Amino acid sequence: MNSPHRHYHRLAWAAVLLALAVIVFGGFVRLSNAGLSCPDWPTCYGKATWPVAEHEVEAANAAFERAVEPHKAWREQFHRHIAALLGAFVLALALLAARKRPGGIASLLTAALLVALSIPAYMGVPGLLAPNHGLSLALFLAAELLLLAQAIRWSNADASRLATVLFMVIVFQAVLGMWTVIWLVKPVIVMAHLLGGLLTFSLLVWLAWATTPGSALVLAEAGRLRRLLWVGLGLLLVQIALGGWTSANYAALACGTDFPTCLGQWWPEQDWREGFVLWRGIGVDYEGGVLDGPARVAIQMAHRLFALLVVGHLAFLALRLIRTPGLVFWGTVLAVLLLAQVSLGISNIVAGLPLWVATAHNAGAALLLFTVVGLLARLRTPE
Repeated sequence: MNSPHRHYHRLAWAAVLLALAVIVFGGFVRLSNAGLSCPDWPTCYGKATWPVAEHEVEAANAAFERAVEPHKAWREQFHRHIAALLGAFVLALALLAARKRPGGIASLLTAALLVALSIPAYMGVPGLLAPNHGLSLALFLAAELLLLAQAIRWSNADASRLATVLFMVIVFQAVLGMWTVIWLVKPVIVMAHLLGGLLTFSLLVWLAWATTPGSALVLAEAGRLRRLLWVGLGLLLVQIALGGWTSANYAALACGTDFPTCLGQWWPEQDWREGFVLWRGIGVDYEGGVLDGPARVAIQMAHRLFALLVVGHLAFLALRLIRTPGLVFWGTVLAVLLLAQVSLGISNIVAGLPLWVATAHNAGAALLLFTVVGLLARLRTPE
């Protein structure tokens, strides 16, 4: 892939680091039960920041049903701000990549304007426009369709297609963030928001490696290794989704602090049907979870059992990489990250879900993705 600018890869790598920070801090917000600490979106109790002064807290408490918790509200709103900064980085990457395409700059700026207009349409403008969610959704869909049309039309030789798809994903990610709040941390939305963040991160990693000069790894075994990496990526994504579903349904401690057993048994009572109902309607407050014990146990057991398959495949992949000349370092990195991730997952249970361990477990998933996606982006067979 040709780099559209000599400093393009540096901007992409800065975006990768920021995306990692957004993911890790977002996990911290979620795991510290601060996901609904701002009951409105994109403001927080009607402010661009969050209520701090005593009179601000009193006014917010009078205007909103949910009482202000300043120690939590700053986490949620700060996460929104750094996510918005990441959106600006992604827009810059898309504009740089498409600047030589006919109408490239104009189409991307038009899409960005439609997204920007959808926010006041959603919130309403006092004295001018009442909140109109239908109009907001229409503007968002128009922006996404415009970006999709351009991504299809452009090639990926100069990163324009990948950067435009990345912009599409992060716009949709913002909408998922809004739905997380207005639908009261609905588990399927929370899980989708997690996957969207990791998809954004993965696309940025691919873009950064693909535009970094001299980053290609040309090996005769690249074809076989790429097949193993694609399988590993698929397994890893399923496991991350199960982890997100576990967290969103507050099932991390469904087995108590027992490991490898669960509630003192190898196979306790479980309700798989109830545990994996994705859609339960709108209007239910899911904070704290709504499932009974057997349903949560089923979710926890699914996460544990699938982990065996993921660990087995990635361990085999790490061994293959270590035995391949030129890939010893990345094989070792994958093995170390895998061992750390398993250790953190077990520690989450036996230590009763300490916040720092749970947050590190979330970061570990992102770093595993970084390794697998980075290798997929770089491995090439000799011509």
